[in-house]
Amino acid sequence: MTEPLQKPDKPLGHRAYGSIPHLPGSRQGRGDKGLSTQQASLLTDKARDRHDVIIVQEKLDGSNVAVANIGGEIVALIRAGYRADDSNYQQHHHFARWVATHRERFEALLVPGERVNGEWLMEAHGTRYNLPHEPFVAFDLIQGMVRAKTLDVMERCEAQGFVTPRLIHVGGPMSIETVLDRLEPSGHGAIDEVEGAVWRMERKGVVEFLGKYVRPSKIDGKYLNGVNGIEQQPIYNWQPLD
Repeated sequence: MTEPLQKPDKPLGHRAYGSIPHLPGSRQGRGDKGLSTQQASLLTDKARDRHDVIIVQEKLDGSNVAVANIGGEIVALIRAGYRADDSNYQQHHHFARWVATHRERFEALLVPGERVNGEWLMEAHGTRYNLPHEPFVAFDLIQGMVRAKTLDVMERCEAQGFVTPRLIHVGGPMSIETVLDRLEPSGHGAIDEVEGAVWRMERKGVVEFLGKYVRPSKIDGKYLNGVNGIEQQPIYNWQPLD
C-alpha cells in the first residue's frame, strides 16, 4: 500500500500573511473581502480625531513572501506559511537562495520571533518592472500577529539596505481619487500601470487595520504561464546569477 504524501510543516504554525480587505470600487477576486463602510470612510474621508494617522503606499505586484527569525534561524517562507524551498514554484526556490545569500542582513533586521513580509518581484505576475533596486520589497515587520508602525518598518529596513514601498502619503484621510492621481510614476520601475495602493490606519502607536485599492482594469497573473489557460514563457524583472 502506498503511503500518503506528508504535507510540509509550517514553521510558524500558521500562514505568513493574511489578506488585506478592499476599499469600495477596488477590483476583488473570488474570496476577497471588503472593508466595512466605517473603516473605508476613516481611511479616505473623515478621521475620528487627530490620533488617526493614515499612511498610503504604492501596491506592488509580485509574490507575497516572508523571512522569519525562528529561534535564531533565518527561514524563507511563502505566504501560505511553508518554507520557500518546499514550494512548487521555481521563483520561490530562487527566493530561498537569495535569502541565504543575504542572511546576515536579515539577522541584523529581525529579532527572534519576528518576520519581515514583502513582495518578491523576480517574475512578472500582472505588472512588469524595470527594477531600480533588488527584487525584494519589505512592507511589514510582524511579531506574532502585531505589526510594527510603518515609519519604524521603513527606518529599520533602510538601516539594513532593504527597500520598502514608495510612500505616497502620511497624515489625514486621503481619497482614492487623490491617490490614483499620485500613483504614477511608480517608485519601483513599473512598466505597466501601477495596480493600486495600500492604506494603513495607525492610532496611538498601533496599526489598527489596512485597506487596499486595486484598479478594476488589473488582470491577475496575466504574464504567468498557464494562468487563464494561456501558455507563455515567464517574464523576469530580475535574473538570478545561478
